[in-house]
Amino acid sequence: MIYKLWMSVVKEFLLLKRDLGGLIILFVMPLVLVITVTLIQDSTFKTVSDSKIEILLVNNDNGSVAKTVYDNLQKSNLFTVVTQINNIPLTEAVAKEAVYKGKYQLAIVIPENLSKDLQAKIDQNVQKIVSSIGSTDTVTHTETPKIINQKEVKLYFDPAVQMTFKNAVMNSIDKMISQIETHSIYTAFQEQLGEGSASFEQKSFITFKEIVPRVNNKEVLPNSTQHNVPAWTLFAMFFIVIPLSINIVKEKTQGTFVRLLTNPVSNRVVMLGKTITYSVICMIQFYMMVAVAVFLFPEIGLPPLNIEGHLFLMSIVALFSGFAAIGFGILLGTVAKTQEQSAPFGATSVIILAAIGGVWVPVFAMPKIMQIIAKSSPMNWGLNAFYDVLLRNASFLEIIPEISLLFLFFIITTTIALAYDKKKRAV
Repeated sequence: MIYKLWMSVVKEFLLLKRDLGGLIILFVMPLVLVITVTLIQDSTFKTVSDSKIEILLVNNDNGSVAKTVYDNLQKSNLFTVVTQINNIPLTEAVAKEAVYKGKYQLAIVIPENLSKDLQAKIDQNVQKIVSSIGSTDTVTHTETPKIINQKEVKLYFDPAVQMTFKNAVMNSIDKMISQIETHSIYTAFQEQLGEGSASFEQKSFITFKEIVPRVNNKEVLPNSTQHNVPAWTLFAMFFIVIPLSINIVKEKTQGTFVRLLTNPVSNRVVMLGKTITYSVICMIQFYMMVAVAVFLFPEIGLPPLNIEGHLFLMSIVALFSGFAAIGFGILLGTVAKTQEQSAPFGATSVIILAAIGGVWVPVFAMPKIMQIIAKSSPMNWGLNAFYDVLLRNASFLEIIPEISLLFLFFIITTTIALAYDKKKRAV
């Protein structure tokens, strides 16, 4: 039994050896993919946090509020304010055209009389409050308050800008304007209450602080590497579905599988040989990806992958993820009749599993129906298990549900493949 299994494994390696180019692609392409994607995402992160983005500011107000907005934007680590193009002061039409053509990502248009009208509106409200508590003459009640229309600060975004960037900028601007209004309100109250009144503390009473998880008294800070390496490792592993299914189809079309069955070797031994062979390939892929993330990433300016205390559990997750990929490949190769069926369907199905599994878009950002569907993807199970180990410091017991699902997927797909093959041969 052991000898038969060993020879089955040797047969699989010989088949792979004949397609040396395909084997190299199987190892090299995932490395290129993970390096490229991580570089892109890390560069994007640095662009948002470290580099300044040029934004256009059209100041139609020229008052204290506009000056405060300008000063706050200039002090920000995110923006560089542009008020002129070719030494010509900006107008709303020019700024709008520049943004919509993609030359700038954002334009802010401050309306006329914003400072004046804001102060007048605040004075009205403060006067009304102070009058209601009897601090002013009752004569003011007879005066008809001037109607002051609501002001609009316009934001023009480049149509190619992502929604996350829009939301971040709008929240930042909204917070800035709110602080300006609060400051003006406090100042108006101080003026109404007289010189002897105590000054108001105008700092925000409620603040926010992110509590970062710690391991061994060190902060665990998620980065682009920790998110990309597990995701694209899974993607690479599942792409072995293509060569595995093609080899099974080749064996059927070339008559190799029939000759194997004439020998005293069961189909289970043949499938087990394929499982062992491709499990080795999956683990080599995994360790190559980890090695690149640990040793090469720091050399090209990317954060290294911290595998301290995690490598063993990560290896277990990778092994069971490989089992799931192999089971899917065996099923596809058994059901497909030609290589033209197995290769395109294998590639497409892997991309679909990756898309709904959270490899490209986080599951929490998907619509509710897609979040439910995502739970059926083996890539999602493997990705969650990797994140549990790397980011949530999970123990072996805590990842048992995910690896159990992955192994169950392998058992079910392999069983279906064996049953289908047995039924087909019996007909």
